[in-house]
Amino acid sequence: MATIHRVLGIYTSLRSTGVAVIEQRGSSFLVRASGLVKNPATRPHTACLANLFESVRDLIAKEQPQEVAIENIFFCKNVRTAVVLGQARGAVLAACAMAGVPVYEYAPRRVKQAVVGFGGAHKDQVGKMVSAMLGLKEIPPDDISDAMALAICHLHQLRGPARGDPI
Repeated sequence: MATIHRVLGIYTSLRSTGVAVIEQRGSSFLVRASGLVKNPATRPHTACLANLFESVRDLIAKEQPQEVAIENIFFCKNVRTAVVLGQARGAVLAACAMAGVPVYEYAPRRVKQAVVGFGGAHKDQVGKMVSAMLGLKEIPPDDISDAMALAICHLHQLRGPARGDPI
């Protein structure tokens, strides 16, 4: 019987966070859940963080992933953007920590390398490859395909010694 491994990929932002729970059975992948955690521009900042925390907490409770994969912090030219992204990541990390689910982070180039085979791939290439790997009829929106790519990247790393960095 094939080992089953379930990973939650999270592509974090304040207004539109992509989430995807991917399950691996042997060499095949199955999408158990995917979507966006949306926060309208009119919602106060703290309410956005609370919604992000609660949505991730509820998804973890429902889907029971064994691990979580997120994108590591990358270079931001705008300090305000970096701070807001850091706060959103904090809400996500707190939800994962409260649920006791280990979190691993991956550099964007590493995720693209794992999924497309080229670290400089464009978002549309990632979406097409994720769609093909998961047998999807349509290419998902960028934030969702990025979350799926993070989960797939982590699942690929489980076979080798180069697992992402635990947080």
